[in-house]
Amino acid sequence: QVQLVESGGGLVQAGDSLRLSCTASGRSFSSYTMGWFRQAPGKERVFVARITRSSGRTIYADSVKGRFTISRDNTKNTVYLQMNSLTPEDTALYYCAADPNYDNSPDERTYQYWGQGTQVTVSS
Repeated sequence: QVQLVESGGGLVQAGDSLRLSCTASGRSFSSYTMGWFRQAPGKERVFVARITRSSGRTIYADSVKGRFTISRDNTKNTVYLQMNSLTPEDTALYYCAADPNYDNSPDERTYQYWGQGTQVTVSS
């Protein structure tokens, strides 16, 4: 069993930056592809970014490309999401998730482990 704990959310103004962190328990962190997802009020959860377990390849949703950066530190069992140039449209509950089975699956259902989420609110 893997437990994921997100941190780093908060209330910021448009144009500001935030860095989210997600720390995993257990010894197999390097074998998981890690992803970030978000859910805005009244909307479905959507993919934000992922970083593969094998090569560290990064993939982003079009809405965040060029503004967000996902990275991982396997020595700390932690994945990060650096968010720059935030807009009110980025307001959401952000979740990290771990996929132990697939290296680069676009399907949210392959992510077996999920954190509780950290709230990001961007004011205009």
